[in-house]
Amino acid sequence: MRTIILGVGNPILGDDGVGLKVARELKRRVKNPDVDIDEAATGGINLMDQIIGYDKAILIDTITNKDVLPGEIRRLSIDDFSSFHSFNPHDISLPEACKLARQLGETRVPRDITVFGISLERMPCEFGEELSDEISKTVPKTVDMIMSELDEDKKDLVEDDD
Repeated sequence: MRTIILGVGNPILGDDGVGLKVARELKRRVKNPDVDIDEAATGGINLMDQIIGYDKAILIDTITNKDVLPGEIRRLSIDDFSSFHSFNPHDISLPEACKLARQLGETRVPRDITVFGISLERMPCEFGEELSDEISKTVPKTVDMIMSELDEDKKDLVEDDD
């Protein structure tokens, strides 16, 4: 199964860059040739261009939600964002882009799109390249969660001999 992992964020907006930092750490740890790891400072249709052709996509990005404490990590499906709209008035959100692509006959949209959302108290974030202490602590936890998911994917590919 070909998988892409994308760290999403803005490298100069402090905590918004946490997805990029997680992706960089995963690049050092993941040795599977079927897993590509990249970074994205974009969203919507441009983000879909980066995941097209893969069986599975794992995105790491920030989320804001009044029901989630800052620094919490949530594993979400792309379907959990069905009412999400792009912040950019000249773009559409990733869920909207995937839906449109499928409606237009695109068959290479990943069938499994997972988002690891790291909760922030507020957006936009402070200007700067460093993460806050609270959000820095989420990096190793998120890396471990994704490494576990990759291990589970490997187990699913092995047939039982029973």
